[in-house]
Amino acid sequence: MGGPTTGSAGPPDLGDPMLPARLRLAIGRLNRRIRVDAAAVLPPLQTSVLVTLEEHEPLRLSELARREAVTPPTMSRVLAALDDAGLLVRTPDPQDARSALVELSPEGRAMIERLRTERTALLAERLDRLAPEHREALAAAVPALEALVTLPSE
Repeated sequence: MGGPTTGSAGPPDLGDPMLPARLRLAIGRLNRRIRVDAAAVLPPLQTSVLVTLEEHEPLRLSELARREAVTPPTMSRVLAALDDAGLLVRTPDPQDARSALVELSPEGRAMIERLRTERTALLAERLDRLAPEHREALAAAVPALEALVTLPSE
């Protein structure tokens, strides 16, 4: 009684209307499995904020909230937790004295590197347990998955 999301079903036909659902479920479940196996030290939103800062720092709270699709009060709570953990630095915004710019501290950079290393190792272990044909299929799919990420929203 497995169904298409158990991994026992064969590859979907490209015209299969269930393909997007299967792909979404597989990626979401794999992401959760890696987070659980890594015994995440930070909640997902805090981790995402650190990565966003790494890519775009320095940023104002309002810009971080926009990029993370959360409200400013939510972002304020996230930044307070990251600040308490010593993972970021706030500096006065030279263009607006009422605002602060947020960037990573050295500890924040080290945390991102640690998370990446752990999660990459966990994924490598899972890949090693796959049959060679499945590893080959995933290797061939990486460029398409990367293209999905970079497609502009409509």
